[in-house]
Amino acid sequence: MLSVIIPTFNRAAFIREAVDSVLNQDHWRRNSGPDVFELIVVDDGSEDETRSLVASYGPPVRYDARAHLGVSAARNRGLASARGEYIAFLDSDDLWLKDKVRRQLNYFEAFPNTRALSGEEIWVRNGRRVNPGNKHRKYSGRVFEKYLPLCLLSLSAAMFRREVFDDIGAFDENLPACEDYDFALRLAHRYPVINLDRPLIIKRGGHPDQLSRKYWGLDRFRLEALKKALRLGLTPQEEELVNNEIAVKCRVLAAGCEKRGKPEEAAAYRRLPAARD
Repeated sequence: MLSVIIPTFNRAAFIREAVDSVLNQDHWRRNSGPDVFELIVVDDGSEDETRSLVASYGPPVRYDARAHLGVSAARNRGLASARGEYIAFLDSDDLWLKDKVRRQLNYFEAFPNTRALSGEEIWVRNGRRVNPGNKHRKYSGRVFEKYLPLCLLSLSAAMFRREVFDDIGAFDENLPACEDYDFALRLAHRYPVINLDRPLIIKRGGHPDQLSRKYWGLDRFRLEALKKALRLGLTPQEEELVNNEIAVKCRVLAAGCEKRGKPEEAAAYRRLPAARD
């Protein structure tokens, strides 16, 4: 069984299209029955029409409402109730292309040692298609070093065997943003991540409630994730790479604090032991 988890918060304008993109997968036409997949929509305290929209579907869609505790807590709640051997996530503003599930499950079947799959994305910003920059290029294999500058793991485009979460844990609920970056570092340190070199999702952005707009200086949260990564049992080479990236993040944050008129915070970032030239 595949368990699909959609965390959502006040996304009634998007949630129906997201759910439909899961239900319309071409894989279900060849494989039907109650044990093929489940779709868990975790409502993180929405105050809009999300409840009525999702409740109108019925099985295999399950609606789980909870207090507003953030996206990590919502994903973790979905994981706690998921019954599947495979786990996939979909952000409520993104869409799966119709062949995503078929291609990823076929790959898992063909290569049973695979634990984590990713895929390419079609980016849409404010209704218009845009091209990702070179820094967002996806890689395949042992990608820990590639994941250090920024999160290259798109959770909406990924699929995992359930044992991954039993092994490395779930999402850090203490991080209000960049929780996917933190998870990606733990994942890539433990396993190869195989990237299927074709678009699997439509990634929609530009709306005002995105976390990248809510919080300034996302490197603050990436910095915390990098500090955690130092406790992963790194090789000396990996530890050096992480410390070098910590230094980069500290310099960026110090400069940002200076621009915002926060000299004390800027000085604190510069004093961090890893913030060195």
